[in-house]
Amino acid sequence: MVSGKKYTQMIGVLDYGMGNISSVTNVLNFLEAENMIISEKVQFNLISHLIIPGVGAFARAIENIEERGFLEPIREFANSGQPVLGICLGMQLLADKGTEPYDCYGLGLVAGTVILMKSQDLRIPHMGWNGIRILQDHAVLEAIKKTADFYFVHSFRFVAKDDKNIIALTDYGEEFPSIISNDAGNVMGIQFHPEKSQKQGLKILRNFINLTNAQTALDTHFAPEKWPDGKGYSI
Repeated sequence: MVSGKKYTQMIGVLDYGMGNISSVTNVLNFLEAENMIISEKVQFNLISHLIIPGVGAFARAIENIEERGFLEPIREFANSGQPVLGICLGMQLLADKGTEPYDCYGLGLVAGTVILMKSQDLRIPHMGWNGIRILQDHAVLEAIKKTADFYFVHSFRFVAKDDKNIIALTDYGEEFPSIISNDAGNVMGIQFHPEKSQKQGLKILRNFINLTNAQTALDTHFAPEKWPDGKGYSI
């Protein structure tokens, strides 16, 4: 039986049957962040943050999320202003619509569509280290080097309906959104894998952990050099 107690800070990692959950939880443990795997919708009542990881096809992912009863809890959690982070496929699922392997709806948290990448000269999938071009400030990018590279593995790209939701771009034959956010700033998507991107990726996850709600997500002077419990950290 799941307790009804909500922790001051608890990072939930969504398990919908796709993606390497352990790679995310291992990094959260390294960062000494309290975390739990979300396998039942009642557990949404216990968490302060939500991470949606994932690898695979968009349509199958949405089917799994709906089958497990996660669709509305995710939307309600995001709409309440709590921090949500989608990683790789998890970022793409934030869109209104996906096209892999057929057209289907997404979570509808950041307006846009996900389409197959196209390149005449470069290999698809886009795999390996690449940089980002930061367009606007966001607390998850606090203290991130402009010259930093991150680890990508994907064949589909996010097409944002409005440029205001694009936080950073990456060039791979053409520029595509590599970091997105909703208007409130509490829902974020990252196309690369921060958990596999060494120190700079860890800093992004650390900044996400430090977010408390939509207001602090938009405050680029947030992300103090201490954990919420006052314990210092270093990476």
